[in-house]
Amino acid sequence: MEAFADVALLSRIQFALTVAYHFLFVPLSIGLGLILAINETRYYRSRKPEDAAATKFWVKIFTATFAIGVATGITMEFSFGTNWANYSRFVGDIFGAPLAAEALFAFFLESVFLGVLLFGRKRVSPKFYMVSAWLVWFGSCLSALWILIANSWMQTPAGAELNAEGTEAIITNFWEAAFNPSIFARYTHTVDALLIMGAFAAMAVAGWYMLKGRNKDFAMKTMRIAAVVGIVSSCAMIVFAHASAVNVWEEQPTKLAMMEGMYDSEVPPLYAIGIVDEESQEVIAPFAIPGGTSFLATGNFETEYPGLNELAQTEQFGDMNVEDLPVGLVFQSYHIMVAMYGLIMLTAILVLIFSFKGARIQKMRWLQWAAVLSPIWPFVAIQTGWITAEVGRQPWVVYPSMSGPEGVSLLTNDAISMSVSSVELWITLALFVLVYLILLIGWIRVVGRFIKEGPIVEAGAVKEGE
Repeated sequence: MEAFADVALLSRIQFALTVAYHFLFVPLSIGLGLILAINETRYYRSRKPEDAAATKFWVKIFTATFAIGVATGITMEFSFGTNWANYSRFVGDIFGAPLAAEALFAFFLESVFLGVLLFGRKRVSPKFYMVSAWLVWFGSCLSALWILIANSWMQTPAGAELNAEGTEAIITNFWEAAFNPSIFARYTHTVDALLIMGAFAAMAVAGWYMLKGRNKDFAMKTMRIAAVVGIVSSCAMIVFAHASAVNVWEEQPTKLAMMEGMYDSEVPPLYAIGIVDEESQEVIAPFAIPGGTSFLATGNFETEYPGLNELAQTEQFGDMNVEDLPVGLVFQSYHIMVAMYGLIMLTAILVLIFSFKGARIQKMRWLQWAAVLSPIWPFVAIQTGWITAEVGRQPWVVYPSMSGPEGVSLLTNDAISMSVSSVELWITLALFVLVYLILLIGWIRVVGRFIKEGPIVEAGAVKEGE
């Protein structure tokens, strides 16, 4: 029953809920932003009424998703000043610049040109309208950059030092803080995952129309665009995921140890599935590739990694209590993410082959159903990836990375506000669940109506120039 009164745990659950919910819409908005821009480029070149209808369709889907994404993102920022007040005091000097830049440069850019897409079709030139579509997508990617700069600094602090009282991190070099050791690996990994999500969402819409026998031309064009974006971004993920794993190995050894369930130092094997027995401190798995994880991170099968017990004996990670670490959760979330990537690649390859090879997908109902269900794979991969990244750095909210400034770290239990009670957290948790459920139902109904209507070619429209 103590867990029900644990303010730190409840604060983490509340923030995890809001982040997971928010990150349902962020991948869709950034991923579908690219699909929208590609469709507008197609229309700019063809000037066909059906291509104009396709762009209008994606503008409606994107706008509905963008709006709820913005609303749910604001909630998280408010929580920094309430139940994470001590955390905000510690990182305030660091986070002020990137969060302000995200609002001033990225959000305004995205919002202004989204206004052009909504109201400017007949008021601006076709080229300016097409450029606006790309700027909306660029603005969303730029927004993700500033947010990830802030988040990556928590993982690998840089360009800062403790104040004289040892209570706040003070910025000493903005560029070092912004371009901290993990930002490039984490940004490319994250944004590529969002593009995969957008491609598979478009794939699902196309598959649904094929199953219903509706909007056949739109469905085939959309399926092909989604297949190309999906396979390119999925292949790129091999490079980006490897870079991210290497960065974790170099900067966050305790996280890597939890990802592979390593309590003692060893040459880590590569598991496909398994269970961590936290009492006996071992991984129970039906099979493993000896030295497989070592090879993926360092290029050879013989590199020994430090285990959690050894790391806990060091001064740098001495605040860590191995028995309290959520090793099983991190292990499972990491391996589920990897498994989802296998399904992503398989689906992308099949859809690509049968979309271009005689358009055979139009007669393959099983593959159409696979396309409809396919957004589940990247969605689960994204959510479990964030669990791995964020839970894996516990018990710190600002992690004492290997290259970080001395002393610049903050334990999660020291980051919460002392003035927030467990009762207040339970009340707000219930309200969040209620309000977010209403918003989700509303979004599903609105987007469902758009999909049911489909792309609408304006009456009397003809190809420009005819």
